[in-house]
Amino acid sequence: MEKRDKSELFLQLFHTCYEKLHRYAYTLLRNSEEANDVVQTVFARLWEKRDTLVFEEDIKGYLYRSVYNGCMNNIRKEGARDRYMSYKTGDRDHFMQGGAEQQMLARELETRILQATGALPAQCRIIFLKSREEGKKYAEIAAELGISVKTVEAQMSKALKLMREKLADYLLTIVLILHIHHLL
Repeated sequence: MEKRDKSELFLQLFHTCYEKLHRYAYTLLRNSEEANDVVQTVFARLWEKRDTLVFEEDIKGYLYRSVYNGCMNNIRKEGARDRYMSYKTGDRDHFMQGGAEQQMLARELETRILQATGALPAQCRIIFLKSREEGKKYAEIAAELGISVKTVEAQMSKALKLMREKLADYLLTIVLILHIHHLL
């Protein structure tokens, strides 16, 4: 199939499916702008792949699955972002039950984690943050960064090892303090 034919099929698909896909995304997200963003992202990715994609009868199924996955990613990211923002804006009681000493230790631990994360090699840090803070799966990270899933796995393994090494002494100290405090 010629490039022009695929472009015409893409435009036809866009015009016939966009509104239905938007309604579907809206039922999942309950937000018109987010639904619009998801559907536009799906079509943008389809456009980028138009030369290698086979436009068959199941293309609509592919579009609906892509929209569903995009919506689920938004929901997961939003949940992680809400929990993080709640913590950052002071609703720490949900995260740190206990006295002032425990809260101080938790803040210190947060500082140490940020320092350890900042000390990671650049690609390792990016992959670690996308996984842990953005809640992305390895396949999503690989696709976004244009690398293999195996590379993401290797970098995450490296990141976790380095984080354990950097935080090991500090975590042991916290455990000992909390244990001694509990015995008193």
